[in-house]
Amino acid sequence: MPSTVRLHRVLATSPEKVYRAFLEGDALAKWLPPNGFTCTVHHLDAKVGGTFKMSFRNFTTGDSHAFGGEYVELVPSERLRYTDRFDDPNLPGEIQVTVILKKVSVGTELDITQAGIPDAIPAEACYLGWQESLRNLARLVEPEINQ
Repeated sequence: MPSTVRLHRVLATSPEKVYRAFLEGDALAKWLPPNGFTCTVHHLDAKVGGTFKMSFRNFTTGDSHAFGGEYVELVPSERLRYTDRFDDPNLPGEIQVTVILKKVSVGTELDITQAGIPDAIPAEACYLGWQESLRNLARLVEPEINQ
C-alpha cells in the first residue's frame, strides 16, 4: 500500500522566497536533490496544468532516475500542489505533493505532504532525503544578500 510522509520546517525567510525556490528550475536543481545526488531539470512550466521533468543522478554510481509531473494548484506564497510520477515502471503510481507556506513571526512555516509513494520506496528513505533537501533549501533561501 502506498505510503505518505509529512514534513514540517520553519525557515527564516519570506514565504515569497520559499515559493520561488519550488518553481524555478535552477533553484530546484540546487536544493532538491538529497546529498550525494545531482539534479537536472529538463523542463519546467510553472503554471496550473503546466508540467515538469527532472532527473536525479547518484554521484557515486552514475545511475539516474527520472520523474515528472503536473502542477495542480499554485497559490503564490501560500500553496503548491503537484503530482510526481517516476519513469521507472518498477515505481508505479502517482505521488501527490502538497506544500503549504505560512508567514510566521520568524519567517515561514513550511508543511509538506507527499502521498502515494510507491511501495518499493521505504518511508524512512523519503524522510531522510527530504531532511537533507530541506537543509539545502534553508541554505539557499535564508541568506539575505542585497547587493
